[in-house]
Amino acid sequence: MPVTQLTDRERNAALAELPEWTLRADGLAIERQFQFKNFSEAWGFMNRVALIAEKHDHHPEWSNVYNRVAITLTTHDAGGLSARDAAMARAIDKLLG
Repeated sequence: MPVTQLTDRERNAALAELPEWTLRADGLAIERQFQFKNFSEAWGFMNRVALIAEKHDHHPEWSNVYNRVAITLTTHDAGGLSARDAAMARAIDKLLG
């Protein structure tokens, strides 16, 4: 079954449930910045996200600089934001309590 891009209404509803995430300027992805005490905590967080990504078979675009992690979620097969991105964002948020 093909993955479809969220409608504007679906996207707005998903963002309302994900207050820490922001819509990228082009409207095709959501982004969030994380900051930790040190590199080790940031790396541990990335390891936990990697396990979730494998389970969901949906992998983030991300970067890490010392204690900061930036994550972008988009679904390339859908040409933009999909329900898979919202589900992944919710799972990532649960890691932080």
